[in-house]
Amino acid sequence: MGAGEGMGGDAMGGMMPPSDPGGMPMPSRGGRMAMHMTFFWGKRVEILFSGWPGDRGVGMYLLALLFVFVASALVDYLSSISRRLSRGPAATPGDRRVSTAVLLTTLHAVRLGLAYLVMLAVMSFNVGVLIVAIAGHAVGFLVSGAGLSKGDPSNEPADPTKSMYS
Repeated sequence: MGAGEGMGGDAMGGMMPPSDPGGMPMPSRGGRMAMHMTFFWGKRVEILFSGWPGDRGVGMYLLALLFVFVASALVDYLSSISRRLSRGPAATPGDRRVSTAVLLTTLHAVRLGLAYLVMLAVMSFNVGVLIVAIAGHAVGFLVSGAGLSKGDPSNEPADPTKSMYS
């Protein structure tokens, strides 16, 4: 192997997948689909897991898009919930403060896990996945961050009688 050559024998380290004239990746060694290095349109894609949805049809592709949409919407919704919890009334007992900290830490870990899954899904370089990830984040923000969800005190109008009689 020469300088700069990878296991694939080319100067790019085997990273560039061969493609047919239509832009679809050709199967790499072992019959698996090669990874795209540029954005592309199409339902033949692997998102997150090997072979999923792959060549299983439009229904599985749409299910994968729905998963990415829901995951990205949950990222923004969980972010809003953790902001509301952290702004809540300060608790004097130590147990409640520890339980709130554990809850906030759990929400943070779940939110970051979902965010990383969405990021990895977008790294499939499929334009449909990118669009539904952005749309999911937008809907999640609209529902929670913009104050459209029920029970959000920041969205409720101020009560004028509270300032008069307090």
